This record gives sequence, C-alpha cells and structure tokens, in this order.
Amino acid sequence: MHGSVLNPSFSTFNDAQRYSYINSNDDTATRIMELDAKLQMKLGPEYISQRPGPGGGPKLTYIEGWKVINLANEIFGHNGWSSSIVNLTTDYMDSTEGYESGSPTRWNIGVTAIVKVTLRDGVFHEDVGYGTAENQRNKGAALDKAKKEAVTDALKRSLRNFGNVLGNCLYDKKYAQNIVKVKVPEVRETAKMCR
Repeated sequence: MHGSVLNPSFSTFNDAQRYSYINSNDDTATRIMELDAKLQMKLGPEYISQRPGPGGGPKLTYIEGWKVINLANEIFGHNGWSSSIVNLTTDYMDSTEGYESGSPTRWNIGVTAIVKVTLRDGVFHEDVGYGTAENQRNKGAALDKAKKEAVTDALKRSLRNFGNVLGNCLYDKKYAQNIVKVKVPEVRETAKMCR
C-alpha cells in the first residue's frame, strides 16, 4: 500500500510541479528533487548479498536488513522516517517429536508480518514479509526467529517501494545479474582507534 497524508494517490516523485501543493517555496521543491535523485540511484556491489535459492535453485540477490536501515537513515535522516508493525500473524506452528525415544521436540513455525514505513512528511508505504523457523529445539526461540525474519522482510519490502537505492533495483533481473559480477572495492582502514 502506498500513500501520503496529503494525497492518497501520491506515491512517486517525478518533478517539482507535483510538489506545488506541499509548499510553493522553491527550496522545498529542490529538496524533494534531490531526494528523488538519491532514491533513483542503484545500489553498488558493496550492498548486495547472495544466498542459495529454495530447493537448490538459482541464487537470490538481496540487501541485508541492517544495510537498508543504514541507507534509510542516510537518505531520510535518523528521525526522518519510522516503521510500525501493522499486523503479525503466526501462520503455522508444528511440533515434531524425534523418532527415537527421548529425542527432543522440534518446532517449525511460519509468520507473516505487515510493516508500514512512514516519512516525516506523512508519505508511507507498507508491505508484507514472511519468516520461518525450521527444526528448532525451543518454541520461544523459534517464534522469536520467525517473527524477526518476517518483520525484517516486510521492512525491506516496504522501504524498496521508495526507490532503487533502497532495494527496488534488485527486482530488475538484468541489473541483479550484472551487479553481482562487479568486484566489491576493498575497504582500507584509515582511522586509528581512539584510546
């Protein structure tokens, strides 16, 4: 779901004229255009991770949760955006006892989350995420893992709706195939630790 407090159909940034209803001040339109330019940039290889696909399928390309949160803080400011859990549902919770006598119970849990990301000006996006915990010994730890995974997935999916730099570019298959071929620049430690 996408929207704005000012105009529910508003969900993309394109040009300064779209923002005239916000403020006739040229500085505001300029700031919004600069924000739009940042959001339309694509992620560099240092932000990209890969993992095996389900069932041994092709690798999945993604951005880790902590990296997208850092990017959102950099782009919007640490107090320029917020997230909230709209809904958290446990879809299934199965326990299995081991085949051998005395084997510990194992837990399999699936959770769906809907997270809403709201910017300071009221523009928001919300999306769904899913998390699982398979073959866990402890029910509480399994629930914790599945919930955190679902919320992180929903947060990332909500943020990607704001633009390429927050992960939307990874849905462009051609881009995702090419960016993983780019060598990640080596980070050199230039600062010395303070004592």
